[in-house]
Amino acid sequence: MIKLALPALLVAVQSWSFAHDIASPDKQVKVQFELSPRGEPTYAVARAGQPVLLTSRLGLQLQSADLTRSLRLASAGAVQRISEDYTLATGKRRSNHYEANERRFSLRDKQGRKLDIVFRVSNDGVAFRYETAGGTVRREATSFAFAPAARAWLQPMSVAQTGWANTNPSYEEYYQADIPVGTASPLPSGWVFPALFRSGDNWVALTEAGMDGSWHASRLQDKAPGGEYRIGGPSAPEVFPGGALMGSGAASPWRVLALGPLATVMQSTLGTDLAAPAIPFDAALVQPGHASWSWAILKDDATVFDVQKKFIDYAVQMKWDYTLVDADWDRKIGYDRMRELAQYAAGKGVGLLAWYNSSGSWNKTEYSPKGKLLTREARRAEFARLREMGIKGVKIDFFGGDGQSFIAYYVDILKDAAEAGLLVNFHGATLPRGWSRTYPNLMTAEAVRGFEFSTFEQDGQDKVVKHAAMLPFARNLFDPMDFTPMAFGDIPKIKRATRNGFELAEAVLFTSGIQHFAETPDGMATVPAYVQDLLRQLPRSWDDVRFVDGVPARYVVLARRAGDTWYVAGINAQDSAQEVSVELGAPGTLITDGAGEREFSQRAVAAGKQKITMQPHGGFVAVFKQ
Repeated sequence: MIKLALPALLVAVQSWSFAHDIASPDKQVKVQFELSPRGEPTYAVARAGQPVLLTSRLGLQLQSADLTRSLRLASAGAVQRISEDYTLATGKRRSNHYEANERRFSLRDKQGRKLDIVFRVSNDGVAFRYETAGGTVRREATSFAFAPAARAWLQPMSVAQTGWANTNPSYEEYYQADIPVGTASPLPSGWVFPALFRSGDNWVALTEAGMDGSWHASRLQDKAPGGEYRIGGPSAPEVFPGGALMGSGAASPWRVLALGPLATVMQSTLGTDLAAPAIPFDAALVQPGHASWSWAILKDDATVFDVQKKFIDYAVQMKWDYTLVDADWDRKIGYDRMRELAQYAAGKGVGLLAWYNSSGSWNKTEYSPKGKLLTREARRAEFARLREMGIKGVKIDFFGGDGQSFIAYYVDILKDAAEAGLLVNFHGATLPRGWSRTYPNLMTAEAVRGFEFSTFEQDGQDKVVKHAAMLPFARNLFDPMDFTPMAFGDIPKIKRATRNGFELAEAVLFTSGIQHFAETPDGMATVPAYVQDLLRQLPRSWDDVRFVDGVPARYVVLARRAGDTWYVAGINAQDSAQEVSVELGAPGTLITDGAGEREFSQRAVAAGKQKITMQPHGGFVAVFKQ
């Protein structure tokens, strides 16, 4: 055994050992940052004295430098208070205030190359990012270490170049609910963001934000030995042709952890708080709304002039704002008749939206218009043509992955569409990661196994119940989601698994800048007038949200406010009834399931605490003014 004299031991320890705490403004959330004896940066997170994340890794390995070990502390900056206010047209809360304590740790390797790690700690979570002199990323050491007793709710990441016409990855898998931490993903690509965990009394939602096109999008790796989840990057095929796979910008995206009681996480806006401020865009063109859409149930054969004209009339009848014309409109309708449709719609106060295929050579899709957005010159010309035709926005489908060059492609599309005054909806796409704040013209994005999958096969319909009850807790937690909800009538060759109250509640529970409703005119004609009236009056955007009750993938109840009116909605994915207690601030109206699976009931409800029973696979919407 080697023994050191006490003074020599103190010198040895002092040469590497230090720890710095950063606390939230309310002092409840605390991050401890330190270097290991080998110069490896680490952090741990606690809330109210309880550990949330155990000691976890930090650092970047660049092609030119290994900034994961043998580092020294060059400086530890003073704590700075961050205070920002911003508005969102497409989120869970219109007016948002972000307050956090920020501290920068500047590290250097033996050659003097820098790695700065910037932490922000707010009352509802933690965020951090890396800043370097630049260089292509080879690997990120970041990890999130949970105690063995923690639980996880995670969606596997689909493997690139698999699925229909090689269109994966597109964030369209089912969630694994309430699994032990450390459970390996069934797919080697890992787990997507947002990733939800329960650690003791606290919940944690992991995501990232601040994607400017210089960096790849990340995920969690497929294996998490001992409950330590590591950041993973895109796979080799996930590149725009000729582009880069990994990031090389001077600043990484923010790694975001919303944490606390479930209500705190559900009401958090950290996913947009950490996004960049909005680019210039004509505020008059930022028009959230509701849309009629034929393809969800009627599929390809309905993309013809006469049917689309009927769906414009349907939007007028329902007082909705848009009609979406889906794939192959250029071949089945044509540009000239699309102009005619746009003019017809505009004359009735409805905006027309047009579908596009994003892809070049990276998948086998044949739907068109295809190949018209691949270069800035082509995009600008096409977008200018659409604006001249009177088209209000574009739905762009079939992206190819999360490599840096694909993230740059998304950003370039958003910028060029903004310049043309067009709204954007991404499909077959990555998670938006806060883009709805930075790009006000981004109305929504799919990045979810949406309603369409419940129309293809019975298995997809049977699984949609628990899947839908998971989405408010993860996929739709921070970013708008184009699930395209709501069917009251029959779906061809499919036995619906949900009751009508469940379907109606989705219209309130799911947030999307443009909510594309799947129901057809014939299906809408089967429901009572009071349901149709609710859907006519349903707000296009929300001022606030409150989490009322729920368990991920089992049931959820949220209250959303628009002006002085609250909409409380709940769904129950369980095979047995679920009673919930809802506090109404004033007398109102309750719409819920009737005696049959396809029936509704409506009744007046008094102010105060109300006990509402949700039927198996059922739901409700309550409305009151305060």
